[in-house]
Amino acid sequence: MKQQENTNQPIKPTNAELEILQVLWQHGPSTVRLVNDKLNEQKRAVNYTSTLKLMQIMVEKGMLDRDESNMKHVYMAKLDEKETKSFLLDRFVETMYKGSASSLMMQLLENKKASREELEKIKELLNKL
Repeated sequence: MKQQENTNQPIKPTNAELEILQVLWQHGPSTVRLVNDKLNEQKRAVNYTSTLKLMQIMVEKGMLDRDESNMKHVYMAKLDEKETKSFLLDRFVETMYKGSASSLMMQLLENKKASREELEKIKELLNKL
């Protein structure tokens, strides 16, 4: 995962930053308008100017790149989706489950009904391990 400049700490996106990253990971390089429209479809009413400002801050933090070669600036994620999700999941498991993946899985399976297909995939994964 990308490191913050001047430190060895990985970049830790806020919830709002993660929402923007999710849109960019799903749709690829995008304008602020597209990102803002997708956020409004998915979540709640988000002002265009708020999305623009947050994306500008994310460029400064090193989370996004911005292509300014056209009239409309296009933003793209600099953080890798898999690495970012893995880092955040590891932090979550450490914080909430004292590092126990089995405790997380048991809680998850108790809270959410898994389909037969999902359970088969879980069994296959466990057999491989």
